[in-house]
Amino acid sequence: MATYTVHEPPVSDSDRVDRAVELAFVKDGFSWLTAIFPPLGFIAHGLWLMAIAYLAGVGLLGYVLTALKVDPSWISLIVFMINLYLGFEISTLRRWMLDQKGWQMLGVVNGRSIAECERRFFESWLPGQPVIQSDTPSGPGKTAAGSGSRFWPFGAGA
Repeated sequence: MATYTVHEPPVSDSDRVDRAVELAFVKDGFSWLTAIFPPLGFIAHGLWLMAIAYLAGVGLLGYVLTALKVDPSWISLIVFMINLYLGFEISTLRRWMLDQKGWQMLGVVNGRSIAECERRFFESWLPGQPVIQSDTPSGPGKTAAGSGSRFWPFGAGA
């Protein structure tokens, strides 16, 4: 079973469909990529600043431990333990970064896959969200895109 937390951005559209597209699902669990090579794991999860902080921190730690004449095998073990810890905590770091940016956690969902988790979440979340009616006229032969497009200001026929 996979567990995901669901997060919503601080400024979101009022329409429930637009809000649903913007939601972020953060998987809770161990990340092998982060445990093996943390900077690549951070970048894969969009945590660029964490990748830079990791490289600077491990470089500084290695420099200090080498200056203190610590055995290189101990330095390797310490870095390995840090990497292993980060593999377990990558999802916590992602949630913390979202929280720092003002994202709100909407809930937790479990399932066999991300698709099942998304389906379960939206089945319970969507009915409670308001439906916003569009102000654009729609009638026979007239669609929202046909009355003008946000990409082409002169209408569909021009």
